[in-house]
Amino acid sequence: MTRVLRPLDRRQMLAAGLAAGVAFAAPAIAQSRMRVRLGYLHVVAVDGQILTGLDRGAFDKQGIDFELVERNTGPEVFEAMARGEVDVLSAGGVISNYLALGAGRAFLINDIEVATAQLWVRPDLGVRTFADLRGKRVATTTQTTAHIFLDRALRANGLGLTDVEVINSSMPQAVGAFIAGEVPAVALWVPFNLSVRDKLPSAIKLVDASAFYPQSAVIGGWVARHEYYAANKDVLQRIIRGWAEANDYIVRNPKAAAEALQQRHYQQASIADITEALKAQKMFSSREWKRLYSDGTVIKWLQQVSDFFMADAGVTTATPAKDYFDPSLYLATVN
Repeated sequence: MTRVLRPLDRRQMLAAGLAAGVAFAAPAIAQSRMRVRLGYLHVVAVDGQILTGLDRGAFDKQGIDFELVERNTGPEVFEAMARGEVDVLSAGGVISNYLALGAGRAFLINDIEVATAQLWVRPDLGVRTFADLRGKRVATTTQTTAHIFLDRALRANGLGLTDVEVINSSMPQAVGAFIAGEVPAVALWVPFNLSVRDKLPSAIKLVDASAFYPQSAVIGGWVARHEYYAANKDVLQRIIRGWAEANDYIVRNPKAAAEALQQRHYQQASIADITEALKAQKMFSSREWKRLYSDGTVIKWLQQVSDFFMADAGVTTATPAKDYFDPSLYLATVN
């Protein structure tokens, strides 16, 4: 699905920028316009800053016109990048898998997915506890945040991925199979929990990823194709500036941000649902992220997730996080 969002009228953009009181870059009038094909997932942890920045004119101020290319899962958006359909992408924990395999360069982090991944079970199909999961089918999308979470949740409760039968599919299909009674358990990410909660009130949320934080941190962010990264660092810095303005607005105004996201982009959810989704991800101000980039924390978080994916795939010659993540663009851009 491809969707193009038009930038705000320039007068609206200037008014929004003045209201936000943010000064990250020179006015857009001094910059050439750049059209950027952006692949993404329509989940708050991934597109919250994107949509907020578009609505408030933050990217327009930087001369960035996004062509939004929406996909259902991280693997699908990386496949779109491999086919040359997008220039940059924003995704969740899956980035630590594909980047370790050489699929692009990361240059910007969105958040920590503290409680976005959840494990739901069906008592009517014989599963109430972790012990009941042994030998049972668990639907999820492998090589994603949900897959990492499922592994950690099982290991924390005396089981492993080999003790269950993992059924891999797109997340809409995985959740659909769970609701239809084809599988007794599903490892999903927000906001797919809304469908489960609404259509299957008897289902139980066994655990979410917050149980394993801060020992385990899964982060999502932005990736550019190698060729695009090499030739368009100035464009990536402009994206960073727009993102930083939007991110800091959400951090400072979570209630207003949740209301705007729900009213304009998540009408199928309630404001309470979007508020919950924002709380499920740990967000830092742009300046706080600068410290985490500088002291190596981000690289450590990325590497530990890459290690899981590479071990699961039996890959021994992966690209390390210190080589696939470039903090220099962010550090040179954000004050």
